[in-house]
Amino acid sequence: MLTETVTSEKEPKEPRWSAQFASSAQGARHARHQAVRCLAEWGFPAASDASCTVALVVAELAANAVRHGRVPGRTFGLRLDFDTAADLVRVEVADAAAKRPPAAAPSSFPDGESGRGLLLVDALALRWGWMPRQPVGKTVWAEVSVTACRQ
Repeated sequence: MLTETVTSEKEPKEPRWSAQFASSAQGARHARHQAVRCLAEWGFPAASDASCTVALVVAELAANAVRHGRVPGRTFGLRLDFDTAADLVRVEVADAAAKRPPAAAPSSFPDGESGRGLLLVDALALRWGWMPRQPVGKTVWAEVSVTACRQ
C-alpha cells in the first residue's frame, strides 16, 4: 500500500515527500525505490552519490522498521525533507512499535547476519536519532549532507 502526500501551496517551499508502505520486505524495497525517484526529482540522478547514500539510509531504516518495529496490520511511514539552504536531506521512518532503537550504533561490526544497519547509518549520516510518535510508535531519523556527496 502506497499513500503519497503532496505539499500544498500554503506549506513550506522546501521539497518534502512522504508515503506509507506495507510492513514487509517488499514494502521496504519499494520505499528505497521511491526515495531514489524522489531524489531524482530534486536533481540528484539515481547513480549520484547523494541518491545512493540516501537510498542506503532509507533501506537500513526501513528494514529495521519491518524487522523490529512491525505491528501486524500496520504500515510504516517514510518522509524525506530537503533543506536546500543546508544542503541536507532528512530521512524519517516511522513505525507503530514502541520498542526503542539502541541509543548508539555499535562501535564495530558485530558478528552474525544482522546488527550492522545502524552502524552504516551512523557512518553515512551527519547525525541520527529517534523520537516517540503519537499516539503510538516511534520515528527514527537521519540527516544526510548532500553537499559532501556533490564533491
